[in-house]
Amino acid sequence: MESVQTLIVGAGVSGLATAAALPTDDYLVLEADREIGGYCKTVKRDGFVWDYSGHFFHFKHPDIEAWLRARMGDQEIRVVAKKTFIDVAGRTIDFPFQKNIHQLAQQDFIDCLYDLYFARTGGDAQAPETNFKDMLYRRFGRSIAEMFLIPYNEKLYACDLATLDRDAMGRFFPHADLTDIVRNMKAADNASYNSTFTYPAGGAIEYVKAIASAVAPSRIALDEALVSIDVDNHVAQTTKRSIQYGRIVSSAPFPRLAAMTGLPHDRDVFTWNKVLVFNLGFDRKGKRDVHWVYYPARDVTFYRIGYYDNIFDTDRLSLYVEVGFAKDAVVDVEATRLKVLADLKRVGVIDDHRLVAHHSVVMDPAYVHITQRSTAEHARVAAELRARDVHAIGRYGGWTYCSIEDNIVEARALAAGFGR
Repeated sequence: MESVQTLIVGAGVSGLATAAALPTDDYLVLEADREIGGYCKTVKRDGFVWDYSGHFFHFKHPDIEAWLRARMGDQEIRVVAKKTFIDVAGRTIDFPFQKNIHQLAQQDFIDCLYDLYFARTGGDAQAPETNFKDMLYRRFGRSIAEMFLIPYNEKLYACDLATLDRDAMGRFFPHADLTDIVRNMKAADNASYNSTFTYPAGGAIEYVKAIASAVAPSRIALDEALVSIDVDNHVAQTTKRSIQYGRIVSSAPFPRLAAMTGLPHDRDVFTWNKVLVFNLGFDRKGKRDVHWVYYPARDVTFYRIGYYDNIFDTDRLSLYVEVGFAKDAVVDVEATRLKVLADLKRVGVIDDHRLVAHHSVVMDPAYVHITQRSTAEHARVAAELRARDVHAIGRYGGWTYCSIEDNIVEARALAAGFGR
């Protein structure tokens, strides 16, 4: 039987970053797919460059960005001030919504400001926020919540927001208080954690390749999936062999990992959505000076679109379009694509543009549902796994909401701990 000190499950950002940071080369990276990258894969078709989903990279750690760039050769990387908008009944306002309600039609603005004020000063303003939907109502009032925050996030998460934890989005939710909102009416400050982003000319995969350049190619096993883990005897069974391991680091979805170990767990507490991503290339240019647009309207199929062509100012409209589905929903890709194209025309993104290339992928899971029950069960089972030398990391292993850079930071910290 083969043996390895560190068996890494998944050759996405988390897995490769772990391998790159380990103090020795006694490791093996298992990847079920035929190529590295996970959800950061890039598709090139008919002159268009698309990712599996829209990955605009945001770095808070200059050392990490410098480390990546040093491994990317002459790859062109743009640093872009993100231009993000919201379509509200055909009216375009700046993101985030709650800081730009003054851009709404007058009556909508009055309703939002009125409800916001009394939500913050009313008799139950200090009452505990019991879930995500409750948090939105209590902090922003009925009009802001129902005009954008609730319908948009229900389209994204494809669930009742009352089932999610109040902090389901963590630091990524653009909070604002009454003072921020009023001040923004005269001096716009729409800064957020991702106000600028970087993007390589070759797509998101270029960052993955940069990480992989620090990993021995012979230590990556493609087209080989993990099937089961004997946590008592430290033996992993793959689709091709049995492997004796010292420890496992897994970025696989946590419910799947727990099932492979056979440890008792409540699988029903772990829920998520699926996202159908369309990459669409058209014969000519569309709107300029826009990167993301959010669509809260329930009669619009998609919840968000992104403009690849406005990053490098190419001469043909290149979009990614995201549609959320419940985890058990049957996704009819072709029927949804026809609806998406019709809605893109209806909301004014395209007119007589001709679609010349397209690609689609279903991300399953896409956004995990963070609830009080899932958080508690994850903590319990993850602790049992760590005690048996199995470490779950990343967005899906950690069952959390995080950035790609967060994955690198976490992987490095874990690998450093192994060296002590």
